[in-house]
Amino acid sequence: MGHYNHPAIHLLIFNYLNSNNQLCVIIWLKNELRMASVYQPMKSDSFNAANYLKPLLNKFKAAANPQNALGMKAYMLHQFKFYGIKTPERDAIVKAFLKTNQLTDATALAGVVQYMWEQAEREWQYAAIDVFKSHSFLWTPSAHQLMQFCLTHQSWWDTVDGIGSDWLPQYFKLFPEKMLPITKKWNQSSNIWLQRSSILFQRSFKTNTNTVLLETYILQHQASKEFFIQKAIGWALREYSKTNPAWVKSFVKSHDLAPLSKREALKRITS
Repeated sequence: MGHYNHPAIHLLIFNYLNSNNQLCVIIWLKNELRMASVYQPMKSDSFNAANYLKPLLNKFKAAANPQNALGMKAYMLHQFKFYGIKTPERDAIVKAFLKTNQLTDATALAGVVQYMWEQAEREWQYAAIDVFKSHSFLWTPSAHQLMQFCLTHQSWWDTVDGIGSDWLPQYFKLFPEKMLPITKKWNQSSNIWLQRSSILFQRSFKTNTNTVLLETYILQHQASKEFFIQKAIGWALREYSKTNPAWVKSFVKSHDLAPLSKREALKRITS
């Protein structure tokens, strides 16, 4: 359940699964009850995600390091549990697993990713990013629904930016007609992680960057006091400055950005 207070708004949000196995929210806004379907998990009657992932679970448990886990948990501000598997070892484990466990069905893939996302240890979410990326040949236009689910559940900069690097550029390359409607919706949402993703999804586009979108999405949030949004603005501009420093320099000069955003944006510009 979520709760939000504002002088003009009292908002309660309840998550639940309905009889059709849809993840839904009930919203209580100014004494008015509203309901909206958020994401319908893709299930396969003949496929069991837990069984599919059992070899990976066994490898994770065997590689667990409680001492490392303490440091990792502290680094993430004690928000998540960890097995304590460092990135190079985790990457090797997941890579070996995928070599002999490739999926052939989009429904099964979505079920696996969602199952992984719901596990307590953070390594599962990191591995889910790799699993979904490695199966991009199974992605469909509706894959953005699962991406949004992952962006808005167990959310923190690590997974959000991982999705921004490993999923979004490839998805929009496969389905370019989806880029504008999806990112516009995210940019205008009240969720900071969707906002951040809309600002940063082009950071690897280089000469293919849509500067109209970049400018529009940044200006929508230029007054934000949220650290992760100010940082995202600066990061997006800094990355584009590697391609077009003059554009970035002119943009920063022409707009009243937060000091953090401005500092990050100009970090790579030497003159």
